[in-house]
Amino acid sequence: MTARRKNSSVLHGRVDWWTVGIALVLMALGWVNLYAAVYDETLAAFDMGSAYGRQLVWMGASLAVALVVMLVDDKYYHILAWPIYVAVLVLMISTLVFGRDINGAKAWLDFGPVRIQPTEFMKFAVALALARVMSVFGFSLKRPRDLFRVALILGLPVGVMFLQHDVGSAVVYASFLFMLYREGLNRWIYIVMGTVLALFFGSFWITETGLLIVILAGCAAGFGLTYGAMKAPLVFLASVALVSVLAWAGLTFLTGVDWRYYWVLLVTSIVALPVCIAVAYAHRLRRFWVFIALFVGSVAFVSAKDMVFERLDLHQQKRILNTLGVETDTQLWGYNVNQSKIAIGSGGLTGKGYLEGTQTKFNFVPFQSTDFIFCTVGEEWGFVGAVVVLALFCALIMRLVAMGERAQESFTRIYCYGVAGVFLLHVLINVGMTIGLVPVIGIPLPFFSYGGSSFLAFTILLVVALRLDLGSGDLAAA
Repeated sequence: MTARRKNSSVLHGRVDWWTVGIALVLMALGWVNLYAAVYDETLAAFDMGSAYGRQLVWMGASLAVALVVMLVDDKYYHILAWPIYVAVLVLMISTLVFGRDINGAKAWLDFGPVRIQPTEFMKFAVALALARVMSVFGFSLKRPRDLFRVALILGLPVGVMFLQHDVGSAVVYASFLFMLYREGLNRWIYIVMGTVLALFFGSFWITETGLLIVILAGCAAGFGLTYGAMKAPLVFLASVALVSVLAWAGLTFLTGVDWRYYWVLLVTSIVALPVCIAVAYAHRLRRFWVFIALFVGSVAFVSAKDMVFERLDLHQQKRILNTLGVETDTQLWGYNVNQSKIAIGSGGLTGKGYLEGTQTKFNFVPFQSTDFIFCTVGEEWGFVGAVVVLALFCALIMRLVAMGERAQESFTRIYCYGVAGVFLLHVLINVGMTIGLVPVIGIPLPFFSYGGSSFLAFTILLVVALRLDLGSGDLAAA
């Protein structure tokens, strides 16, 4: 007999108060550090028109919305998943016509005195939509039709973000890979994505010839490890190398052009593909074609990498080159990150003290109240304060994962894992870019960076997870 759901109101359920407490502490610390980031000692009065004053208003509005969310029956989040997704997507598209251009991205809408960024709310809409479609009976990520539906839900807002020139926000949607892995997405997709990233960044450090040697050796070694036999990598290397040498000699003889290695390997790999598959089946190496495809794709990506890189805006190219150490520019493109590292490093172990940060006080770090808010934590609270903040975020993410694991419904599990991934990627990228480990792409730190849309969106993401967890707990107790 199916368990009957109890009345899952807040009064009849058990809220995860640990998660609530961690979130409230993070919100309080975020506002305190925002106050420090924009503090002006020449102004004695508390200014509600300042960034910290406006943020305080958004915090109050967010907590009011959180209360409403907790009082609404969780079944409505199932029902409204698609309407919310469509409504926010329409708002995003409308920014292309009616939006305000800020810092090169046309992603904001003005509603009288209130300015919102629909992109921030799209993360919530996508999390709900994915939970809705993936919790349907019979859904499987191994079925191409279902995988296409997931890709479409993610791809539509990402496409609009590229039209808005808001690449940083588009990167955030990679966070849903965390949830998809939990739900059984094929591991080869992650291997391919990891390979693409490694090749892209590796191509800036290694010569083309050296990179292709690494690709060939890596595919051969991986193939050998898969089968645990020496003949596997030998067959792979011999097949590709033989046809490559013959094609290179033939192309050079016929055209008189000294062909670049990666184009030769790209062409010859495709030519060699049927030969290699035949050899693989003759030796009973059933997965040989997977590594051949991975090799061909890797070579193709290296061939096209320059064209992809050149399509990026100049400031995006320079940020990537500075992060990778290919170029060193502390005065122009790398100025923000350089000042950020100086501010964090100057904090030492315990920091300079609240409101005593000189880098913060004299505005040496641009965008310190938004993208680089973590600098204030590092400078005024030091290494200890930074560790405490990161530990709180880790605890919050772990609580979200725990909610997902104890959920009695797949909808709740999928949503909670999606939210956990969003928080995780935001923290990793924001903190990473302030210390020079990640290119600057303008992603806010949850509950810390100034921005009403961001604060409200993160609050809704978290509180809906709490509400679904509450409803799932009531179902388990029924």
